[in-house]
Amino acid sequence: MQKRTENNFMRLEFAARSENEGFARIAVASFLSRLDITLEEMEEIKTVVSEAVTNAIIHGYEGDETGTVMIETTYTPVRIEIIVEDYGIGIANLEEARQPLFTTKPELERSGMGFTIMENFMDKMEVETEIGRGTRIRLVKKLAKNEALCN
Repeated sequence: MQKRTENNFMRLEFAARSENEGFARIAVASFLSRLDITLEEMEEIKTVVSEAVTNAIIHGYEGDETGTVMIETTYTPVRIEIIVEDYGIGIANLEEARQPLFTTKPELERSGMGFTIMENFMDKMEVETEIGRGTRIRLVKKLAKNEALCN
């Protein structure tokens, strides 16, 4: 286990079941609730957690509820970092998957806007994926109110 002293963090792992998306969203929001962030920032964070977890469940495991989704959230006074990882099938064409309105699940009425929403609500998004090994999404949000205090 990695030792961390400079940041506060939490790590959760849960079954890749659709009902756990709400749990993940609330867990991250509760963990961050002591920070001095705006309601808008909190809503954006909750939305990106929902998008990332839903993508892991629906696309990463394609309905296999025996899979695991991991979320790690870290914060400092000036930024929040969220990592959502699955150990599923991976993304065959990441460039295509990141295009607005692209979906591999139109029968599930998926809008194809998950990555676009994540990119728009966060300051940074990195995606690592490998076929047969899964996908890791790293999301970073700068806390503008607190960043000004540290300069």
